[in-house]
Amino acid sequence: MSFKHIVSRDNPVFKHLKKLADNARERRSEGQTLLDGVHLIEAYIAAFGEPTMVIIPEGQSSVEATGLIQALEHVSTMMLPTLMFAELTPVASATGILALVKIPQINMPESPSFVLMLEDIQDPGNLGSILRTAAAAGVEVVYLSTSCTDAWSPKALRGGQGAQFVLPVAARADLIAELENFNGNSYATAMQGESLYAQDLTQATAFVIGNEGAGLRKQTIAATTKSITIPMAETKLGAVESLNAGAAAAVCLFERKRQAN
Repeated sequence: MSFKHIVSRDNPVFKHLKKLADNARERRSEGQTLLDGVHLIEAYIAAFGEPTMVIIPEGQSSVEATGLIQALEHVSTMMLPTLMFAELTPVASATGILALVKIPQINMPESPSFVLMLEDIQDPGNLGSILRTAAAAGVEVVYLSTSCTDAWSPKALRGGQGAQFVLPVAARADLIAELENFNGNSYATAMQGESLYAQDLTQATAFVIGNEGAGLRKQTIAATTKSITIPMAETKLGAVESLNAGAAAAVCLFERKRQAN
């Protein structure tokens, strides 16, 4: 195992890692990203093999991180001052270990029957959480619009907790074209529409979820089979305006799973 202790932000390796942490274009160009935390790194290793490099902060690491570093005896390790390490992590409380990995290529199914399409989701943690839900519900492929945040950012990966390693994600997709080519029923989640629970979801199904604030574009809604809404209870202050994108996705996806079972 090679070991480097880097203390300068001018170091070219650190600069490269910082670009990967901050820039989706750099991640796409290099085909690399950073994983944060023992669980996520172990999930990657189980699916794809050893990382390219392990990065740790100065000071004492957790028992789990130390054990993982020892297990990866043939992988290069780089130690950084605490503040420099924190610049690479997607969370305020650093887990104590990062890994540089190649972004894996997951095979796309030819004729998926359970699809999720996401339009302009902006928060990477939110996207990661939605992908984790999609994987748990049995979604076969997720399409991300061209303006969606990057599924392979450290924060999205942290939120996904390994979902990106098992779930095919098509980035920068033309959602309207995908809807036109989908051989099944497609549902736009909206404030107005038929009840989710009145739909027959036992056939090939695609759900389309929109931006956290603006929702779906009119053109995208028009390309779907129909608009649906999730019925909500009245409160003392009146009806709740809407669910957030993550909650709406979870309700829709697991209703489909319930019906399919």
